[in-house]
Amino acid sequence: MFFLTSPDFGPGETIPVRFTCDGDNVSPAFRWANLPEGTVELVLSCDDTDGPDGLYRHWTAWGISPESGFLHGGFGRASQEPGFQQALNDFDEFGYCGPCPPPGDAPHSYHFRLSALREKITTAAPGATCQEIDTLAAPKVIEFTELVGLYGR
Repeated sequence: MFFLTSPDFGPGETIPVRFTCDGDNVSPAFRWANLPEGTVELVLSCDDTDGPDGLYRHWTAWGISPESGFLHGGFGRASQEPGFQQALNDFDEFGYCGPCPPPGDAPHSYHFRLSALREKITTAAPGATCQEIDTLAAPKVIEFTELVGLYGR
């Protein structure tokens, strides 16, 4: 079975402050295994499903090589990484922007979703948004898995 884990937090656990707007605001590390047959590219996204206006997109990275089995942490706003690209998020910034729910809200759920694609995304325009990349990826998805973490302020 295809799965996603992080050495930084487990399923349903609190995301450490380092990976949020209250800390260093950098991405956690991730590992995956048992990719579906035919996977040629991975897309990793982070969405807050409890935002005041509904879904809030914190990060989408695409062009991730499936062979490595991991993605090291530490990607922040506008981080450049050879081999993959990062979309414009709902903070209107490129790259990862960590959990940052309104103070006083109950902890929000952050869905880190890893999608295995049967073919590469080749038509993304420069400055593509997270939503645009998700739309381009959708018809190419073989399978996806999620790791959900929580964060409140």
